[in-house]
Amino acid sequence: MRVGSKGRYAVVALVDVAENSSSRPVALADVASRQRISLSYLEQLFALLRRAGLVQASRGPGGGYRLQRAAADISVGEVFRAVAEPGSAAADNGRDWAQGPAAGLWAALDQHVERFLDQATLADLLAEGSDGQAADRLDGDQGLACQ
Repeated sequence: MRVGSKGRYAVVALVDVAENSSSRPVALADVASRQRISLSYLEQLFALLRRAGLVQASRGPGGGYRLQRAAADISVGEVFRAVAEPGSAAADNGRDWAQGPAAGLWAALDQHVERFLDQATLADLLAEGSDGQAADRLDGDQGLACQ
């Protein structure tokens, strides 16, 4: 799994939606303004997130986006996979990292990253905003540390 800016923007935007959609759907223009992300870029990301079943859209006045499931049921890894470009994990700038003398090292690292991101949820990130302790939960004794 590639941990690039596309996935990072998607995670930030979904945390914003989770945080602000308790009473009504969240307009992408509001997310764009709060997070300083291009509206057209958010529209592209949310089309992918909607196809992956992570968000639901509502149209019309007061329309916008909500999470399809509870924040605790959406992993960060799931978000990264939803917006990933096909074939982007194995090759980078024409180099196939799955081949060669360090292939096992890169495969193991990819597995650790994927496992870590699959254990972290949007709810964990929301908790970071409220108590500042999510990093401890993700890397501490709560079972989310990479092993």
